[in-house]
Amino acid sequence: MYTAIELSKYIVSKCVDEYCPISNLQLQKILYYIQKTYLRREDMAFPDYIEAWQFGPVVPNVYYYFCGFGAMPITASYNIFIEPEDAEIIDKIVEEKRKLEPWDLVAETHKPDGAWSRTYKDGEGNRKPIPKELIKTAG
Repeated sequence: MYTAIELSKYIVSKCVDEYCPISNLQLQKILYYIQKTYLRREDMAFPDYIEAWQFGPVVPNVYYYFCGFGAMPITASYNIFIEPEDAEIIDKIVEEKRKLEPWDLVAETHKPDGAWSRTYKDGEGNRKPIPKELIKTAG
């Protein structure tokens, strides 16, 4: 298991190194899909909470770490080691999701019966943690 910051640095570096930098918004959605994948394997990618924010699932400490980039692509690069078996899983998700436009990722995570929607509840659950069991099981 990694911290969400470690995992984020790995993702950001991979994208920068492959000339496909991503924004903080994209990073947040990619983290959500990575955690969902791990939870469905009865594991966790990172222990940090994912919260239901207006524009979808967000890992707050990662958001604030990279917020200086605003909506622009994150251009930082880090030297983070990820176990090869984890890198295989993570890289597949990153490569698939980074192709999508940021607002398409938002729409994808806003599905009516999904974990974000069931937690956010039209703003009632704004900034509330999304239960890991819900991330694992909801659409």
